[in-house]
Amino acid sequence: MYKPIEVKALADYRIWLRFPDGVEGEVDLAHLAGRGVFSLWRDYTLFQQVHLGPHGEIAWNDEVELCPDSMYMQLTGKAPEEVFPNLARTEVGA
Repeated sequence: MYKPIEVKALADYRIWLRFPDGVEGEVDLAHLAGRGVFSLWRDYTLFQQVHLGPHGEIAWNDEVELCPDSMYMQLTGKAPEEVFPNLARTEVGA
């Protein structure tokens, strides 16, 4: 699991992340704002309260979190198989 070591809220529902391996960058979350659990962000001051949770999750509160692995893949453009080389591919016959 890739756990960020730093997160900051930026303008327009973007966050900046830094990971221990030197990967860092911005992720645009505007497409989530106002939808489902992310309706919390309608109050922009709550979006700005992003922090790292105790298990490395990108969190705003106990209900709104983002998977750090997903954010890592978005920043690097890597596929799940590249990030997790032990993933087994299984052919499914239908």
